[in-house]
Amino acid sequence: MAEIAPKILAFDVFGTVVDWHGSIAAEVAQLFPEVDGDAFALAWREGYKPAMARVMSGELGWTRIDDLHRMILDDILPRFGLGALPENERRALNRVWHRLNAWPDSVEGLTRLKRRHTICTLSNGNIGLLTDMAKHAGLPWDCVLSAEVFRAYKPDPRTYLGVADVFDVAPAEVMLVAAHQDDLAAARQCGLLTAYIERPHEFGAARPKDVSPDPANTLHARDFIDLAEQLGL
Repeated sequence: MAEIAPKILAFDVFGTVVDWHGSIAAEVAQLFPEVDGDAFALAWREGYKPAMARVMSGELGWTRIDDLHRMILDDILPRFGLGALPENERRALNRVWHRLNAWPDSVEGLTRLKRRHTICTLSNGNIGLLTDMAKHAGLPWDCVLSAEVFRAYKPDPRTYLGVADVFDVAPAEVMLVAAHQDDLAAARQCGLLTAYIERPHEFGAARPKDVSPDPANTLHARDFIDLAEQLGL
């Protein structure tokens, strides 16, 4: 499928490039052996969309994901018997999102894709978070783009069209790469190409995701190496 040649590959990050669940569950289990790290990671992530909805509705002003993560963290700590956790430990734990580990294929696949395409993030994560994560995991981005740049969270069209605007290309010259069909559907509505990446264990090995192909996507790949091969790299 080398005839499909987008100029820009824009990547969702959480779950697509990095293993947020495995990373958080492991760190929490190490720090707090009495806590179920798997359940803690899931609870933290479950607060993500409701927190963003408060910003999108206007209830909250523009808020970085780091700050939303902290709000959610403060809310869930008592549920796990950690309500007395001091401020310095809360700040340190909240930064676990800055040090998430990449999926095993991510660095090799991104490096291959970068040979021909400009690769960038398109994440709701803030710029500082995404930059720290790239340093930690060795992610070879050409550019870090974030909802913070556009003052809008995905799936707001300003995010997808903003990538095309940043690079001065047509939307059809941008491909969103993601492990989430709703993200890809919103990108298609803006005229972007889309590539679905199978991440069946995004929520842990005990909760495999349905990774069935959606024919509406431009490409469907097992991982980033498979995507590179489909793009002729």
